[in-house]
Amino acid sequence: MGDTLHNWTTILKMIKRITFLLLITIFSAQISSAQRGVRIGYIDMDVILENVDEYKTANLLLDKKVENWKKEIELQKLQLKKLEDALNAEKALLTPNLISDRQIEINDFASDIVNFQTQKFGPRGELIQQKSKLLKPIQDRVLGIVREIAQERKYDFIFDRSSDLVMLYSAKNYDISDLVLRKINAQNRIEDRKEQLKKREEQLKKLKN
Repeated sequence: MGDTLHNWTTILKMIKRITFLLLITIFSAQISSAQRGVRIGYIDMDVILENVDEYKTANLLLDKKVENWKKEIELQKLQLKKLEDALNAEKALLTPNLISDRQIEINDFASDIVNFQTQKFGPRGELIQQKSKLLKPIQDRVLGIVREIAQERKYDFIFDRSSDLVMLYSAKNYDISDLVLRKINAQNRIEDRKEQLKKREEQLKKLKN
């Protein structure tokens, strides 16, 4: 199962890279033959996310949650070690049945620790789910802004440099990440002003009442 998944992942990456190279070949042919060359731009989603305040704040909260999970796991492991040490120290004084019962209890506790780790850090665990929940609204927002820029500036294609579509070369003048960030910050300022106006209106209503 693991080998199959790995093979599929490798195949998908190869397909993406071959597709990217084909696109570049097509774009080059179009540029040489068309009167207006194909305009290509790119963004770096990782750089954008690192500079978006709401993402940084939410990510810090998630990091704190992850640290708490790790601490809880470490405490559980220490407790498990104490149970194992206690059993080893008392074995000579216990009947076989009591030893068996204690061993079952220890094994169950060890399984609980593994289950907790899987629930939090597994492939479908809470960390992955919360990361996805955190990223989606911001990614959707970035994609919306990218579409606006593409339409305004007549870009034909815009790639994400941080994705699996490997960019063999990219000149800095085609990077529109800063432009995307400026638009996000401008939208945030507008939203902040709207929020401030809303609060003032509510305060005025309270004063009138």
